[in-house]
Amino acid sequence: MEQKGKGKGKNLLIVESPSKAKTIEKFLGEDFVVKSSYGHIRDLSKKDYGIDIEKNFEPQYVVAPEKKELVKELKTLVNKSDTVWLASDEDREGEAIAWHLAEVLELKPDKTRRIVFHEITKPAILNAIQTPRNIDRNLVDAQQARRVLDRLVGFELSPVLWRKVKPSLSAGRVQSVAVRLLVEREREIFSFQSESSFRVTAKFMVTVEDGRTHEFKAELNKRFKTEKEAEEFLEHCKKASFEVDEVVRKPLVKSPAAPFTTSTLQQEASRKLGFSVGQTMSIAQRLYEEGKITYMRTDSVNLSDFAIRLAADQIRKEMGEEYVKTRKYKTTSKGAQEAHEAIRPTYLDKPSISGTAAEQRLYDLIYKRTIASQMSDAKIEKTNVNIKVSGSPFVFQASGEVILFDGFLKVYIESTDHEREDEEAPGFLPAMKKGDKLERGMLEAKERWSQKPPRYSEASLVRKLEELGIGRPSTYAPTISTIQQRGYVVREDREGTPRQVRSLTLKGEKITAKTLTEITGSERSKLFPTDIAMVVNDFLVRYFPDIVNYDFTAKVEKEFDSIAAGELKWNDSIARFYQVFHQKVEETLEKSERNSGERVLGTDPRTGKTVSVRIGRYGPMAQLGDGNEGDDKPVFASLVKGQHIETITLEEALKLFELPRTLGEYEGKTVVVGVGRFGPYIRHDGKFTSLKKGVDDPLEISIERAIELIEEKREKDNNRIIRTFEEEPELQILNGRWGPYISFNNANYKIPKGTEASQLTLEDCRKIVSEGDAKSGGKKEAKSKAKTKAKTSAKPKARTKKK
Repeated sequence: MEQKGKGKGKNLLIVESPSKAKTIEKFLGEDFVVKSSYGHIRDLSKKDYGIDIEKNFEPQYVVAPEKKELVKELKTLVNKSDTVWLASDEDREGEAIAWHLAEVLELKPDKTRRIVFHEITKPAILNAIQTPRNIDRNLVDAQQARRVLDRLVGFELSPVLWRKVKPSLSAGRVQSVAVRLLVEREREIFSFQSESSFRVTAKFMVTVEDGRTHEFKAELNKRFKTEKEAEEFLEHCKKASFEVDEVVRKPLVKSPAAPFTTSTLQQEASRKLGFSVGQTMSIAQRLYEEGKITYMRTDSVNLSDFAIRLAADQIRKEMGEEYVKTRKYKTTSKGAQEAHEAIRPTYLDKPSISGTAAEQRLYDLIYKRTIASQMSDAKIEKTNVNIKVSGSPFVFQASGEVILFDGFLKVYIESTDHEREDEEAPGFLPAMKKGDKLERGMLEAKERWSQKPPRYSEASLVRKLEELGIGRPSTYAPTISTIQQRGYVVREDREGTPRQVRSLTLKGEKITAKTLTEITGSERSKLFPTDIAMVVNDFLVRYFPDIVNYDFTAKVEKEFDSIAAGELKWNDSIARFYQVFHQKVEETLEKSERNSGERVLGTDPRTGKTVSVRIGRYGPMAQLGDGNEGDDKPVFASLVKGQHIETITLEEALKLFELPRTLGEYEGKTVVVGVGRFGPYIRHDGKFTSLKKGVDDPLEISIERAIELIEEKREKDNNRIIRTFEEEPELQILNGRWGPYISFNNANYKIPKGTEASQLTLEDCRKIVSEGDAKSGGKKEAKSKAKTKAKTSAKPKARTKKK
């Protein structure tokens, strides 16, 4: 279960994770036993909120069932130790873990020491032991306030949604605000009207002093509204002359970005490496626990003097003195938490590490950003050239950049969130001067469309939450993960759609017009709010405006900061909030109407019945008839991918009622396409095959394509089975995503490394099953059912606070 101490030490040191315990154990002598608490050992009870509201919101904590054996073991070790060192992380969550350990293990103050460090190195650990402190109750109270407030909001608001919108929904103080941001952006996109214009670009040739001719690109400073205007301009250019009117050279100095905070690391890892926010934090946690980087939850951009010296030495050694420029960055984020260093490599003389590919890539990013922050500015000369068109008020403009000294750019260039479709990086321009005559090459007037507001990626959502003061470094990843897990948001790629674009080109004296097809609007790893998110958001905005108000949510964060600073009592803060909030919950339960986001689209011309869309039990759906139009029952159809309650048309909804539809026959059996709870499917010979996302449309798919998918699935299923046994039909050796495994009674079992799966006998398999742990399937399902049961039994009844 844990790493054993090197001896029967008089000191027990408790950290949060086993990998951290393993790393720290190497630095301490035999007088120390290092153990892990595996995170929190207790949490709020699920019964009656886990909070005694009448007793000034006193939390009711219980030890998690899976932690009882661990607590028993730790208590035994405490009794054998002279001193207990609580070494959980240096933030509010870590402080709370230390306090819970002290309470549950009944630690005596005179034999308990609280130590903190922001890097796992021998000097840092030994220094922490030399400078212990007491548990900071203000930090504990700040964490406790957050936990209690979030529990009250979740436990009181979720049942309102169950009764007024749809069963099994959830709400949360920060998650609901994050969803609101996404919903508002989606509606901006829905209402956006794209307008076209014609952008004119040209290629020019200039002969410079040495006699050589150079070609470069320029763009007209005017976009034409119509094709006719663009064509008229090109006609004018046939006879026009072109001359350099102005050349402006401007020296620029670019400085490096500050070292990483939690937020900027999440953003940059998303942009550069394609990591999700949760993935970034998980990898960073491992790097920290292995002693490779400093603490990964921080608002600070500051580096220690020691780190700055190490960085300067490394830069000097690798690149030379001229690349060194040390800096002290100051943290400017509002309400920054604990004064950690920025995220940096523990040892700046190690440009690379061993580990998984993901760990190496994230470490490389952190290393380069840290080193670049202590490097010289880049010196750049930017040149802007204006080109006169004879007889025209418009000018062509060209820009170029020359890097005079690369400085920090030698190591690291910061990414940006949004790149425009028609944006080009400045290139190199030949040396030109006012009055130079230019030779015209090809001119093109191409139709361009104004671009809709960009959807949020995980990175840009983190930046927005931070900008609004909502949440803190430790909350971004779980918030974004939660809203996806609960079905309010999907993170996915969307294929672009074809669009017809007009293009006019002038070559020599001839203008050629043609229509091109371009793919536009493709998106990668963006966050899309679902229909249920929109309905829930509207309900909360209407009845609980404070909960989803950006300023209010940021104000709550500031109150947590005040509690952490000892300036405010946490119970008072909760009481002020709860008095108003609870009254609003009761009023809403009593007076509000049920909201399913229903929208009437019109009447079916064939039957005369009403067609509407709304949120149903399994998601957004269309409904034909309302039960009051004769004796017929209403007909229902699920919306397909890409359709929304707010934007679907009557014609699109009517097509849905054609599903399921028969495509034809294959192998003498009927082939049917439909849409079910889990998306579009093909049914053939009693078996189901999913349609491919973004590729197949259930309303358009042909019998030929359906047969392709059926055959693909058969081949995949055949390759999946490695071996079966007649004597034990329930036991199979299968090929999975991570390699071969044994499936038995709805549970999966890992096959030991180095074992040839196809050679396993039935007895071998039975032995693996008897000795192994089921990883999923039946046990997972049973656990899920138990969890659901517990959640259902824990549904609180709204109640009035006793006076």
